[in-house]
Amino acid sequence: MSTSNQRAEGKGRRTDCCPCYAQANEKSRQGRDKTLSSERGISLIELIMFIVIVSVALAGILLVMNVTTRSSADPLIHKQSLAIAESLLEEVELMPFTICDPDDLFAASAVSAATCNSTPEAIGPENAFAEQPTAEMRYHPTTPFDNVNDYNGFDSVTDGGIKDITGSTIAALSGYSATVAVAQQSVGGIAAAESLLITVSVTGPDGMPVVVDGVRTRYAPRTTP
Repeated sequence: MSTSNQRAEGKGRRTDCCPCYAQANEKSRQGRDKTLSSERGISLIELIMFIVIVSVALAGILLVMNVTTRSSADPLIHKQSLAIAESLLEEVELMPFTICDPDDLFAASAVSAATCNSTPEAIGPENAFAEQPTAEMRYHPTTPFDNVNDYNGFDSVTDGGIKDITGSTIAALSGYSATVAVAQQSVGGIAAAESLLITVSVTGPDGMPVVVDGVRTRYAPRTTP
């Protein structure tokens, strides 16, 4: 046998015995398996779970947005209610706080209820008396409220709604209502008979009341309008 034939036979035997082909085949198979695994779709259960999770998250977001939107309008109603309450409180506090009803003949000189001519001031509006022919009402043309006490029990609903200074009803505020309570309240050593607690409550379209209060003392018992 020639040397060249021996080399060829030897070369062929080494090639058949080399493990390189087996390793390459194994790597190729593993690569195909990985490719198939990575291309596999999601199952029905996974899809359903995804839909449920997204739905719950979306519902929570929409709920928060709804609450935020609803609450964003509330401050406007609250501010309007507060403005009405503060305006009404100021109106009451600026009224006289006299010993006698301001229409009483001796209102500017009385030093006690006993020295009034006919009508010492009392909590609530006065009915007709000698110097006052008709009962007091907030917007009455001749006998309007003329004392802090007169506003006790005031209710805008029975009075025809929220009104301006001329007594005209404000249509834009038809959804609001106001009430006033006046009661004797001692403050800082001042006797209850000489000091009044004024409480104004205003309720807006949202049904939430806004309450403000103030104290009025009798620092000028003989000052009439």
